Amino acid sequence: MIKNIIYIFTLKKVPKLVWSSSYEYNLKPKKVTLFYLILGLILFGIGEGLLITASIGVSPWFVLHQGLAFKTGYTIGLTTFIVSIIVLLLWLPLKEKPGLGTILNAILISVVIDVSLLILPYPEQFLFQLIQVIIGILIIGIGSGYYLCSFLGAGPRDGLNLAISRHTNKSIALVRTILEVSAVVIGFFLGGIVGIGTLIYAIGIGYSVSFGLFFVGKLYKKIESN
Repeated sequence: MIKNIIYIFTLKKVPKLVWSSSYEYNLKPKKVTLFYLILGLILFGIGEGLLITASIGVSPWFVLHQGLAFKTGYTIGLTTFIVSIIVLLLWLPLKEKPGLGTILNAILISVVIDVSLLILPYPEQFLFQLIQVIIGILIIGIGSGYYLCSFLGAGPRDGLNLAISRHTNKSIALVRTILEVSAVVIGFFLGGIVGIGTLIYAIGIGYSVSFGLFFVGKLYKKIESN
């Protein structure tokens, strides 16, 4: 138990499994690899939907987009796009590679969120809202575990997280926490709205992703691990 907890807190790279792709640029992955990629992204979208419908705080990066929109006069959609492009450009010096997963990340998660908002509950009591946020964060972590272990390319922020972790030799959880907290702080001072759900997400998502990688790695045979 203690050994597993230490592993989650110190995990520095994504475990490569028997169904993982051998390279990110693979446009014809095995069916099983594509299945787990899509499964992971669907779970990720459902988790994001749970966070939104809990209604006690948006994600840290949305706070940043909100703050930038407030200061610049641009729409939140435009600031989201600009930030995503900037994050992707940061991949270049860090030598992070995009792939099919990077493209599907942008498309599939958005679709799943839109659908989930129509069917997920909107709790009114704070306790249930809090529980829903925590469940959402856990589901995002497990979804991240599946889609990242496919090795078909990460989304913009996940890719930045992994690249910085790889270059600094720091844990995925620690780097993700620093990125999320930084986004919240900058967004807040720019005028973004921060809720209790935002703070829980910022502190917990890095460790949830690490748990997801640990969980998926435990279910399947590893070829390479931390």
